[in-house]
Amino acid sequence: MNYEKPLFFEIMSYAVHADRDVVDMVSGNPDWEPPESLREGLHEYADLDSLQFQYPPSEGLRELREEIAARRNVDESQVVITNGGCEANYLAMARALERGVGDEIILTDPVYPYYPGKTDMLGGKQRFVDTASDGTLDPADVRAAASDDTAAIVVNSPNNPTGAVYGEDVVRELVAIAEAYDAILVSDEVYDHYDLSGRFTSALSVDSDHRIVTNSFSKTFAITGFRVGYAILPPEHVEAAKSRHMLVTISASRPAQYAVLHALRETDPAYYEANRELLRERRETFTDALDAAGAEYSQPDGAFYVMARFGDTPGSIENTKRLIDEAGVAGMPGEAFGDSRSDWFRFALVTPRVEEAAERLATYFS
Repeated sequence: MNYEKPLFFEIMSYAVHADRDVVDMVSGNPDWEPPESLREGLHEYADLDSLQFQYPPSEGLRELREEIAARRNVDESQVVITNGGCEANYLAMARALERGVGDEIILTDPVYPYYPGKTDMLGGKQRFVDTASDGTLDPADVRAAASDDTAAIVVNSPNNPTGAVYGEDVVRELVAIAEAYDAILVSDEVYDHYDLSGRFTSALSVDSDHRIVTNSFSKTFAITGFRVGYAILPPEHVEAAKSRHMLVTISASRPAQYAVLHALRETDPAYYEANRELLRERRETFTDALDAAGAEYSQPDGAFYVMARFGDTPGSIENTKRLIDEAGVAGMPGEAFGDSRSDWFRFALVTPRVEEAAERLATYFS
């Protein structure tokens, strides 16, 4: 799969400039409010001494790293704060490749397109493993694809774009495969607070030097513009990751880290549950309307995306733009996520207009 030019912003820009009202279901930008404690943290930061407006420690504010470490049951020294989850994944994949063990990265199909893009950028080779129709991953297929050339296995749970959630047995087997081939499992867990099934298992639950866990507060706190993520690495990989992080970005934003720390400490668990409940309602509303339209779709167990197929209409860029122009609904082309979903479209449940969007789609395809 070639992914030389990211498509998300191309589709979003096309929708913004459309000559009609469009329901935006393109990218995973939550439309709900961040916790009030995050705003409080920003206000508090604005009144600090100007010395606090300078570079933070490259690996991140110590207090934030300590807070994350305590919550994830790891040592603070293993946590590197990054510019969003994307940089965390970049550091993890780069570390896997630069060890010289192999040059192949195993990815799922469908796949979040930035993973193959990073693989190409880092000089690695892509190898895809198909998931089931519901997005679930059979570790036996991963084991069959793995070889001495495998540098990393990259997975995302809860999954974008399918909404699949990997349970404990799957996660343990993926770690075991990485260990067997001296590879690294890169587990992107950015949607961990949006598990709607109760089955989500973090790769941190498996004690191993062959797994790196990445995450971000972009979705957790509905702050995709803040760019605060993190990687949790085995001790022997920390210094190399920190060096690359410093050379690429120096550090993540200090005020954003400060606000996230305040939010972590002060946000009531009810905030997270309320957002999960909102997504459950939107999922049911959208899929009920798709049922009425006779569409085939994925039933997400987590994250906030639905993939849908409407007859024999390919999920191409051209047809995605046609949906914007003629139906007034902006989604993502399935072909952007790999060959196996080229007949599908992906829609993000990050708008209160999900029912209206589904009705527009039903009318258009009827």
